[in-house]
Amino acid sequence: MTALEDRPGTALLVVDVQADVVGGALRRDEVVSAIAGLVERARSEGVPVVWVQHSDEGLPEGSDGWRIVEELQPAGGEPVVHKRYGDSFEATDLEEVLAQRRVGRLVVTGAETDACIRSTLHGAFTRGYDVTLVADAHTAGDKTAWGAPPVADVVAHTNLYWQFQRAPGRTAEVVPAADVSLGSGAAGA
Repeated sequence: MTALEDRPGTALLVVDVQADVVGGALRRDEVVSAIAGLVERARSEGVPVVWVQHSDEGLPEGSDGWRIVEELQPAGGEPVVHKRYGDSFEATDLEEVLAQRRVGRLVVTGAETDACIRSTLHGAFTRGYDVTLVADAHTAGDKTAWGAPPVADVVAHTNLYWQFQRAPGRTAEVVPAADVSLGSGAAGA
């Protein structure tokens, strides 16, 4: 039900699952495993997998910490979008990549829940995309030293509030990895 015309497709978006980004993240191995399963399913079903890779002063492009984790590697022909801001659409070619593939629905996974995942969810939704957040396929590092809630609470809160997002012509949902439909419809469709 995307608000984007002639964009019936779905893409799996893998955001910032990079060595230094998820190195100390909550449930790192389980989250990476859930994403790996979705990547495998998407590839087998012919659903585009789009990778997003962040860089900044603390995460220099080309560094070991900047690299996508060993367990997850883009296949030949899968686009890798390079970004410098939280929202994966901001100052990147993500919109063009998705438009070329006629994508109007995103299945979002990755890190960090409280930063790039939230920014990308909202960025996609305000641009007209239907957005599915995979409940058990996003994570973050511990920021309690700076006054943030524990990561498990951040993940739970994001899963809670995202399922209640509403806007004309768009849908938002939160679905466990095992129940994600990668077809053009919503989960379970």
